Amino acid sequence: MIELKRLTKQYGKSGMLTTALSELDLSIEKGEIFGVIGHSGAGKSTLIRCINLLERPTSGEVWVNGVNLTALNNKRLQGERRKIGMIFQHFNLLSSATVFDNIAFPLRLIKTSKAKIERKVNELLALVGLEAHRNKYPSQLSGGQKQRVGIARALASDPEVLLCDEATSALDPQTTESILKLLLDINKRFNLTIVLITHEMHVIQSICDRVAVIHQGGIVEQGPVAEVFLKPKHEVTKEFVRNETDSEEALKLATYAPYIGSFRAAKITFLGSKTYESTLSQTVRETGVAFAILQGTISTIKDTPYGQLIVRFEGKMPAIDLTIQRLQEQGLDVEVMG
Repeated sequence: MIELKRLTKQYGKSGMLTTALSELDLSIEKGEIFGVIGHSGAGKSTLIRCINLLERPTSGEVWVNGVNLTALNNKRLQGERRKIGMIFQHFNLLSSATVFDNIAFPLRLIKTSKAKIERKVNELLALVGLEAHRNKYPSQLSGGQKQRVGIARALASDPEVLLCDEATSALDPQTTESILKLLLDINKRFNLTIVLITHEMHVIQSICDRVAVIHQGGIVEQGPVAEVFLKPKHEVTKEFVRNETDSEEALKLATYAPYIGSFRAAKITFLGSKTYESTLSQTVRETGVAFAILQGTISTIKDTPYGQLIVRFEGKMPAIDLTIQRLQEQGLDVEVMG
């Protein structure tokens, strides 16, 4: 659906160039919600603006639905852009236009008939839950309502792709959750491909199918969200997905808390249905090993439950090693910490 090939974007003049993206490759499948996460200045905003060529790459190619956008003249590019909707962090609404007129704006640009505009805008108002606010102005709306207008406007031209540029960064947690649920509903209802950039891992965790981590203009890690979230490899990824302080405190407790005898600390990850199974308790009963839970959490990644425990296994070392082996044989990820 979306392919970025050796994408490079530089700013400035010869001798004083700043490289925002460096020979970046990325593929996004039709109908998925794909997240791009990175720190400020990593290149994620440049990346998303290159997809619809609001920023034209210095080199490389951008393919959307089989069309090489970077090879098109301005007239053809304008036509292809209508298939790509975009919502922004700060909404970018017309302050002097009503909710209805903001949503209708892209339809009027292509000279859509009044009857079609009326019908389409009413459908979109119902979709985003703003029927009662159609005649209000942006200044009369909350942040969440403004973003719903932005989403409706982006959907007005029936796009095949929706780009979300930090779409929830300006919103409070409760409003963020409602906007993410709306995006998930839109994705499922229309099989719409959504590309979402953010610096917040919980946003990725809530609705994305796959994620790419961008750092210094390149992709340093990517894959299914569960895989990247639960088994981060790159140090930047670990900063996003792990609370290092808590893990270090748990490890200190495991290592230094008074205990006479052999022990080993480990982080155990449960995914899917295994989250609710009694695998750990059954295994230690069989091996005769005791354990203490030092830290634990249970949550979801999109629709998939997961759990993580940091435990201290106590007993004879051969029995501890056997316990870890059997847990791994039953499909649990066990990382020995000390």
